[in-house]
Amino acid sequence: MPRTALRICPLCEATCGLTLTIEDAAVTGARGDREDVFSHGFICPKGAAFGAIDSDPDRLRVPLVRRDGRLQEATWEEAFDAIAAAVPALVGEYGAQAVGVVLGNPNVHTMAGALYPPLLLKALGTRNLFTASTLDQMPKHVSSGLLFGDPFAIPVPDLDRTDFLLLLGANPVESNGSLCTAPDFPGKLKALRARGGTLVVVDPRRTRTARLADRHLAPRPGSDALLLAALAHTLLVEKLAAPGTLEEHTEGLGELAAALGSFTPEAVAPACDLTAAEIRTLARDLAAAPTAAVYGRIGSCTVEYGTIASWLVDVLNILTGNLDRPGGALFPLSATGPAPRPARPGKGFALGRWSSRVSGHPEAKGELPIAALAEEIETPGEGQVRVLVAIAANPVLSAPDGDRLDRALAGLDFMVSVDPYLNETSRHAHVVLPPPPPSQSAHFDFAFNGFAVRNQARYSPAVVPLEEGRMDECEIQARLVLAVSGMHGAAAPDAVDELAIRTTLAKETADPRSPLHGQDPVGLADLLTGRSGPERRLDLMLRLGPYGDRFAPTAGADAHAGAGAGAGAHAHAGADADAHAHADAGAGVDAEGEAVTRGLSLERLLAHPHGIDLGPLRPRLPGVLKTRSGRIELLPDPIAAELPRMRAALADRPAALVLVGRRHLRSNNSWLHNVPALTGGSNRCTLQIHPEDADRLGLADGGRARITAEGGSLEVPVEITDAVRTGVVSLPHGWGHDRAGVRLSVASATPGANVNQLLDGTRLDPLSGTAVLNGFPVELTPLP
Repeated sequence: MPRTALRICPLCEATCGLTLTIEDAAVTGARGDREDVFSHGFICPKGAAFGAIDSDPDRLRVPLVRRDGRLQEATWEEAFDAIAAAVPALVGEYGAQAVGVVLGNPNVHTMAGALYPPLLLKALGTRNLFTASTLDQMPKHVSSGLLFGDPFAIPVPDLDRTDFLLLLGANPVESNGSLCTAPDFPGKLKALRARGGTLVVVDPRRTRTARLADRHLAPRPGSDALLLAALAHTLLVEKLAAPGTLEEHTEGLGELAAALGSFTPEAVAPACDLTAAEIRTLARDLAAAPTAAVYGRIGSCTVEYGTIASWLVDVLNILTGNLDRPGGALFPLSATGPAPRPARPGKGFALGRWSSRVSGHPEAKGELPIAALAEEIETPGEGQVRVLVAIAANPVLSAPDGDRLDRALAGLDFMVSVDPYLNETSRHAHVVLPPPPPSQSAHFDFAFNGFAVRNQARYSPAVVPLEEGRMDECEIQARLVLAVSGMHGAAAPDAVDELAIRTTLAKETADPRSPLHGQDPVGLADLLTGRSGPERRLDLMLRLGPYGDRFAPTAGADAHAGAGAGAGAHAHAGADADAHAHADAGAGVDAEGEAVTRGLSLERLLAHPHGIDLGPLRPRLPGVLKTRSGRIELLPDPIAAELPRMRAALADRPAALVLVGRRHLRSNNSWLHNVPALTGGSNRCTLQIHPEDADRLGLADGGRARITAEGGSLEVPVEITDAVRTGVVSLPHGWGHDRAGVRLSVASATPGANVNQLLDGTRLDPLSGTAVLNGFPVELTPLP
């Protein structure tokens, strides 16, 4: 008989609540959970296809181990035996830096991806970490680190309360949002306009988001930083800047006007291909709005000056007084994040603490550019990457010059891939460890709750039991930690979780600032609940978090209020206003609106299957700051040093034709092209081009063209549309499923072209190491 179960959708950053229909351990339907405290029933085509994704017949069900040059099915024990025999021996022979770790985008959509990679890196001792961040949001991490001292202190637009929203390089109607976790982003944009607010979209394409806007500006791709600099310049010169109370928490305001002095609207207008009047009008409207938020995403990150653009987004929020203000851009307070502590100077944020071996790329947030992975594998010498661990990563498609990386992977001494598919990258592995489908996995959004537009907490236990022969992904990654550290067979996987728990509690109880100072960490660990190591770790993080019970002995609201979740816990968090803002942070409400007593824990979360609403975002300054000065450092040295290079670029002659990517609502990078329900229709790999450019180049709609850039050339079908501005062509990211040896039957039938093959990996934002995936020059030739 069919039954229903609740599950948080893991397929994009919106994290919508789903109600699944299950028959005989199979998901046969999915609809939005109307009682979900965050998404309120919203669902997109990806969530509606949950069952088809879950039951994809091409998903691997057992491990694969390479024998005699071929990947063959194996037992779990054989798979981990192979890893334990190879990796420690190779580390012993060549050193820890001979190992590279690659983490893909799906990694942050699972509990395992949040809990175990840090332990894996520690066990390996390598600095060679490459992630999807340097193909996406690393500029925002770097700019936030420089401004606020914490690369994860990323303010998000207060979508439900703002009067004016400026979006740059973002298409949330189709992407569902990014670094801004917001179910029903389209509905929130419509609600903004319905309440009399203003939406301005800056994008070289007339996207579905742009069609909702009051105003759409279509500048030349890659010019976002110049436009933002001119907006800030206008605010300063016309004395429209009004930081208000932010001024007491900010240093560098006086130097900013001189640093941006060259970026007048007249100076940047030709490079942006906008008029100076348009730029001034936008600056004045931004300043005049009662509340406003500026939000920039992948289109403004994956360009040459991505870090400067990301920095200027927050500079504008600061200059207009809208940072850390309701209706502006605020810092979320995740239920599993650190509990607020007294405001004081921190360690700050540093770039380039080490560099890549071959090209000397500086690290950012502990990561090296993924564009450098191929050369690190290919180039002989001490520290050459000979072993690779890839978790939910497909860099052959997602990173520049996939052909080169494809060849490099084939030369590795050993590779482990944790992936449900045999795809363009995992086909090179010596061992493939397949996690189970989402229905058989528990879920909590450790990462995305840190970027949510409303504070909340939701947890989904697995809704279907593990099939026989499957292994939970948390156990897979825990066993992987043991295998690479030489502990395979010497400890159970739960020992990895218990060590993490004891280590965290030992640090907490040794901290004089902690309410747990001086307590027994072993005794506290015994109080944790949960049916597994990952659940116990989640319980620990909830208890130690800003709404947690701090191991209070009773469940009453009064007891919890003084035990770390209520006014007593936050009264020392900084200024009186800051303390007041947090005084009720631990008092959530469930879906029915009933009060939930303070003291968040796993047990309490399980009692509220639709989630616990922890309230709207609240001001958090100065407590959020971790800079060495204890203030917002508005003009950090690395940014100031980069501005002259951008100033010189004003004299550059723009290319005749540049390329930008695009996103489809029914896709997420290279993930979902193997699901029939999410293919076809508008989800096609076509080269979009404006009619005027098509006519000039002799291209016909539905015809084919050769597109060429410094990394190579591709043959692509042409789609003529005025949705792209002149001088711009658009090709979506994540396609190119045409390599031998993959097991993706649907994706391989319509493989598309890998846009990143047009790049050779040399175009990077120098501050963040992020690949320039947008705004690079291309040439087009019609094909017969």
